[in-house]
Amino acid sequence: MTSAAVEDAASAPSTPYHVPHHQHRDVSGGWLRPAVFGAMDGLVSNLALMTGVAGGDVSSRTVVVTGLAGLAAGAFSMAAGEYTSVASQRELVEAELAVERIELDRHPEDELRELAALYVSRGVEPELAHEVARQLSKDPEQALEIHAREELGIDPGDLPSPLVAASSSFVSFALGALLPVLPYLLGADALWPAVLLALAGLFGCGAAVARVTARSWWYSGLRQLVLGAAAGGVTFVLGSLIGSAVG
Repeated sequence: MTSAAVEDAASAPSTPYHVPHHQHRDVSGGWLRPAVFGAMDGLVSNLALMTGVAGGDVSSRTVVVTGLAGLAAGAFSMAAGEYTSVASQRELVEAELAVERIELDRHPEDELRELAALYVSRGVEPELAHEVARQLSKDPEQALEIHAREELGIDPGDLPSPLVAASSSFVSFALGALLPVLPYLLGADALWPAVLLALAGLFGCGAAVARVTARSWWYSGLRQLVLGAAAGGVTFVLGSLIGSAVG
């Protein structure tokens, strides 16, 4: 090699490895949906409950007791519901995985052809599709994972946890439901501080969720504020009407 060639080789830029320029959010975890739903539900339901009772022209003590009872009842109810729902979903998925595991054990060639046919349907040449399916099917656990992804649309190693869902729901609901009660616990004897704090919390929660969902923060926050205000206003009117009727 000439000295000029050596210099050219030394000065030539090396081929860079691929560097990812983006990161995906965790969209499969079992905590986000119950946490968001729990916080919003805690805020809206307890605000509506308290404004409904306050509309009946009762004492501040009654409103506080109502709010704390709503917090406890709602948090336990949400946690129990989330646990049962996620556990049932997980059990169904595990049952389907068991069926797929039996089929892979008893009819491996049929499952291999099924996987190859799936790749062919997506545009892979038949010979190549069969070879890819054959190599991927060598490991039974890998074969199960691939069949689960392709046929059921699930990842066997990333199933939602009932405990995570229940805990997230319980804590978030309790925190959300605490906001309307907090002004009373700090000495307020009127409804308006509780309403203002709850609406501010709704806007803040909506804006925070927008950071995860990539939606506009002001739109998401305003949407939650309007929904919460509507729920509180309707229940206050109903509480006033019922209080007048039974009074």
